[in-house]
Amino acid sequence: MNDKRIIELFFARDEEAIKETEKKYGKLCRYIAQNFLASREDAEECVNDTWLALWNSIPPDEPDPLSAYISARTKNIAISKSRANNAWKRGGNVQTVSDEILSLLSDGQTLSEYYESRLAGKVINDFIEKLSKSERKVFVLRYWYRASDKSIMEETGFSQSKIKSMLARLRARLAKELEKEGIIV
Repeated sequence: MNDKRIIELFFARDEEAIKETEKKYGKLCRYIAQNFLASREDAEECVNDTWLALWNSIPPDEPDPLSAYISARTKNIAISKSRANNAWKRGGNVQTVSDEILSLLSDGQTLSEYYESRLAGKVINDFIEKLSKSERKVFVLRYWYRASDKSIMEETGFSQSKIKSMLARLRARLAKELEKEGIIV
């Protein structure tokens, strides 16, 4: 079933929308969730929470493309669950999605820092658009999907050392782009 029809089912409040979304995007959502969460049970709970979030947000939202919307929802839910699982009060430590990238940016607590983080988002998006296809794939797999070196190796055919060096070079280039825009790194 195509995305437009799935969205129509959501707007009609037809429960078939969830079944069709599961069929089409369940595997992708599980992949994303498992990259952030330690257990399959937590990942499955995250996917179920994604379906509920979609049910509650469509309508009024009319996502285009649906795959990106679902991926972002799953990722955000998985991050929240990971943070809850690793909260200090539970004896763990809070992990962030992409510590290597976020370490370049400030927390965004003040208005000027908030503006800076918004500008940083634009700079990062522009940076990603300029990357070669292979660089973009490695960058997105690591920092969006939080894929392991092994997963990236399987997906790209690159060696682990090539992936590590590519990511190091990309982070350095990104840091230069951020600095060029006056963003504190």
